[in-house]
Amino acid sequence: MKGLVLFLIEGLVDAPEAARVRDVGGERGQVVEVEVAPADRGRLIGKEGRTIRAIRSLVSAAASRDGRRVMVEVLD
Repeated sequence: MKGLVLFLIEGLVDAPEAARVRDVGGERGQVVEVEVAPADRGRLIGKEGRTIRAIRSLVSAAASRDGRRVMVEVLD
């Protein structure tokens, strides 16, 4: 899932070299933490959170095919 998230994020932001994605095991499933440049944070989240919601939906659908649960979190 880390590769999918990184691919989606790099296509959205102006500084893809600053994008960092990290897998963390959580209690309720896998957590993918995303960190981008401060100037790109608004672009990643989108108006009213629509962009990050779409990314979360794509990742959730891809994970459910494997019977897993994956959550995407944006770090400050």
